[in-house]
Amino acid sequence: MNNEYHNPVMLQECLDGLDIKPDGVYVDVTFGGGGHSKAILEKLTTGHLIAFDQDIDAEKNAQQLMQADAEAKRSFTFIESNFRFLKKYLKLHGITEVDGILADLGVSSHQFDEPARGFTIRAEGVLDMRMDQAATKSAREVVNEYVEKDLIHILSAYGEIRNARTLAREIVSFRMNQPIETNEQLKAIAMKNAPKGRDLKYLAQVFQAIRIEVNEELEALKEFLIQAGEVLKADGRLVVMSYHSLEDRPVKNFINKGNIKGVDEKDFYGNPIRVLDPVNRKPIVPEAAEIKENSRARSAKLRIGRKRGE
Repeated sequence: MNNEYHNPVMLQECLDGLDIKPDGVYVDVTFGGGGHSKAILEKLTTGHLIAFDQDIDAEKNAQQLMQADAEAKRSFTFIESNFRFLKKYLKLHGITEVDGILADLGVSSHQFDEPARGFTIRAEGVLDMRMDQAATKSAREVVNEYVEKDLIHILSAYGEIRNARTLAREIVSFRMNQPIETNEQLKAIAMKNAPKGRDLKYLAQVFQAIRIEVNEELEALKEFLIQAGEVLKADGRLVVMSYHSLEDRPVKNFINKGNIKGVDEKDFYGNPIRVLDPVNRKPIVPEAAEIKENSRARSAKLRIGRKRGE
């Protein structure tokens, strides 16, 4: 297993949130380098862990984990898929209920650190940004083929960019003469429109917006949350770590209100319709020492929900 993939953020808090039973069935829907999964497996005896990830490098890490640990091979199943298909693949493996689900959202440090993947603003790379390398839509298609009004929507909704209209117009104007092939080209276009003194944050917002569109991240998250509520056993735990408000908001709404929109819905008798009860009213955030050791933890927020009894 690749220990340098990234240090698992708030590892102990995630384990505490799952409230692991040695004979339970658990799902890690964002396997990545396997840091969280390995720690979960160490707490299982007769239990089982199912891990999801659509990244080919994550699959290699899962294979290494099973090769290095014979016990893990018995109690571990890896599924190469996006977590939006959670219920489908659990059913294919004969699983209808689980005791806990963990999701560590966003892009891994490994993906950011690979320039060829096109996620980073720190190094030159081709415009890609696909978490699933088999997917057909990449950042290149979004930037070069989307019409101006769609670019405006993406930049505004997913990057929360105030001058989205101006930047979209600049992108369309540039690509009329030559295709935008690299993240360096996109950065150069964006820098012309970046607010003074906030250029790095602005670039990060631009790249975040396009990445979210390429990977359909928010749609996948919403589908996952609904399915997670359906497959959890009574008293089962949903533990979700997010890194920006666009991820955190639907997680908060689903755990606190029972739906993605965050509106109060009531049954015929006036009782709130909710799937989960929040274990922590406010999100758990990392300690200063962890942030110092692992910069990825800086913006992390951890929310935990407990499945209501039937």
